[in-house]
Amino acid sequence: MEKIIQPLFKEIKDSQGRTPQMLFTEEHKELAKEGEKWLKNTASSCMLVATLITTVMFAAIFTVPGGNNNNNGYPIFMHTTSFKVFALSDALALFSSVISVLMFLSILTSRYAQEDFLVSLPRRLSVGIATLFFSIITMLIAFGATFFIVLGHQLAWIVIPTTLVACIPAILFALLQFPLLVDTISCTYGAGVFSR
Repeated sequence: MEKIIQPLFKEIKDSQGRTPQMLFTEEHKELAKEGEKWLKNTASSCMLVATLITTVMFAAIFTVPGGNNNNNGYPIFMHTTSFKVFALSDALALFSSVISVLMFLSILTSRYAQEDFLVSLPRRLSVGIATLFFSIITMLIAFGATFFIVLGHQLAWIVIPTTLVACIPAILFALLQFPLLVDTISCTYGAGVFSR
């Protein structure tokens, strides 16, 4: 509303001496509290998942599939393509989950001012969910590469079905959280309700 009214109307006071901004803040106090509660619950839940992924991906890089060579300490399968896929996807999962944790932490420690609900908090939520989704995908790629390194030569027939079943969590997360991500992005960066 602020963008479509004349600037003079922003300063006019009602019979009780309140500006439009003061009246808006007063009228939407409960909505802000509900929004804060929802954001905190969502950020806490997603942060828990991102923290678990961070922990697992950090530990996975030090316990590489196939083990290390006793002579030089390097991973045994270091020069194979599947190991390179594992290493890259593990690093991407680790870094994106750390970014996700930081985004959700910034939501939890936000001051929840009225203007934060317009751009700042939705932007953080969008980045947090997107990086969490990316970390889940790259974690599953790392799992598939590890599975191939460990069992690919002896049990090749079981690698592909197991890897496909491992994709179910990413698909579920996408189906459940993608609408929230789209809504958050469209409300934050879209044309808004007044363009309809």
